[in-house]
Amino acid sequence: MKITTETIAEYQYARDTLEAQGFTLRAIVADGKPGIRGVFSDLPIQMCHFHQKAIITKHLTRRPKLQAGKELKELVKHLCNSEEQEFTQALLRWHLKWQDFLKERTVDVETGHWYYTHKRLRSAYRSLKNNLPYLFTYKRHPELDIPNTTNSLDGMFAHLKELLRIHRGLKPDLKYKIVRAILQNRPTNL
Repeated sequence: MKITTETIAEYQYARDTLEAQGFTLRAIVADGKPGIRGVFSDLPIQMCHFHQKAIITKHLTRRPKLQAGKELKELVKHLCNSEEQEFTQALLRWHLKWQDFLKERTVDVETGHWYYTHKRLRSAYRSLKNNLPYLFTYKRHPELDIPNTTNSLDGMFAHLKELLRIHRGLKPDLKYKIVRAILQNRPTNL
């Protein structure tokens, strides 16, 4: 099966396939795709810290100009070294401090329609708020030894992508066979 996009049906297919082959899924480390949560709702789900930081950077840029953005970026900088309660309280304090600022609206003089002035800052905060239940799963389940990032898996995929790039003249079905052969011959303790 070739996956071109990540859909709920494809997550379900992947899960069913793995379990049919005898794998026991103990936890999921995700990059933020919401469909994963539905398919794996019975398992502990960890949001990748690297991807969460990337989402924040996407919304706030690397060097935020607004003080609220600078403070939120600084808070996220300490995500990996924080305890859940400490981080949650810090995020709550940040929101209480900046909630009126986040509600500011701008009216388009031509159309009369309004929009939130600090839309990107709102998006960054909303991402953290929505992902908060999944940011510290690895600490709530130490017995599962869940990583807090997808880095090891991303590294393996980078290797596969490089192999495919080197052999870019191959037809897709042959590329698929190569990837399949590599994955089937890998040790099971990924």
